[in-house]
Amino acid sequence: MKLQKLPLILLFSAVLLGGFVYFSELRKESQPPAAKTDSKSIFALKEDDVQSFTIQTLKQTLKFEQIPMAIPAGQAGLKKTSSWQMIAPQKTTADEATVAFLLNLMATATSDRSLPTPISRKAEFGLEPPFATIEAKTSNQTHRLILGKPNFNRQFLYALADPVENPTQDLAVLQVSIEFQNALDRPLSDWKQVKEKPKPSPSSTPRLK
Repeated sequence: MKLQKLPLILLFSAVLLGGFVYFSELRKESQPPAAKTDSKSIFALKEDDVQSFTIQTLKQTLKFEQIPMAIPAGQAGLKKTSSWQMIAPQKTTADEATVAFLLNLMATATSDRSLPTPISRKAEFGLEPPFATIEAKTSNQTHRLILGKPNFNRQFLYALADPVENPTQDLAVLQVSIEFQNALDRPLSDWKQVKEKPKPSPSSTPRLK
């Protein structure tokens, strides 16, 4: 009798194990896909194509646009024919390096994941209100990047790229470079071109007695 019970026990154990494996695999297939992890460009955008852009933060709103430059006679072959100007909150020449840093981030921005998120959870990612909103315009396109708070290890910022205004549609929350925070969290003076102080003329230099 003991010899007959052993095969039955083994058969029963095999059936249980097979059922466990089957239902485990079935459960994996039925679960919704996790966040996408393929790194890809956020915008189809070239830095040189941007004609104007606006930055809106909790502290200030800045507006910039390209202004054609007067080309000196005999120098028609110059590659640079325009310069960046700040038009709000002040009208002045913009700092080219500061502008270039931000626009390069916009043009080369990538994200390795997209988190499907209900609109009701925007505040959890710092997206309501956002840290900053960037709107860049080319001759035929307008791109918006809404930036939220850093992730847990402060390597990325949560963001929305060209979000669709639909209250019933989930948001596609991205993770973008923390460098956006460095590019935007700066005083107004950093956005303006530093004017060199005129050198004193020999006649104005005080003479030592």
